[in-house]
Amino acid sequence: MLNSLDSGRRVASRIVVLQLGVAMAAGLVFLLRGPREALAAALGAGVVALGTALLSMRAFAKLGPGGAALGRLLSGMILKWVAILGGLFVILIQFKLPPLAAIAGLMAAYAVNLLAFRFKG
Repeated sequence: MLNSLDSGRRVASRIVVLQLGVAMAAGLVFLLRGPREALAAALGAGVVALGTALLSMRAFAKLGPGGAALGRLLSGMILKWVAILGGLFVILIQFKLPPLAAIAGLMAAYAVNLLAFRFKG
């Protein structure tokens, strides 16, 4: 086996922590535009971190046969997208926060996923 379950958990937790850091940074950057924009950006990135945490908890729950692992991964992805879309609904529709800031925060948090595997550490 090339990668252990613990290794996957460590990578996932590092990504979640980085996404939460990006959420704080996005909130601080958008604070220049106003408190509503800062909240929208931070919540937009925070929703992605929540989705990633839910996915990793589901996907790395336990060892098992390949079919069960694939099922956990797929159900984790569905759970992640439900959390992200539900969070965006709450941010944009319920709280009526600025959409540009929320989407910018969401994109910034997803950039962590793109960059996480480019650097070894």
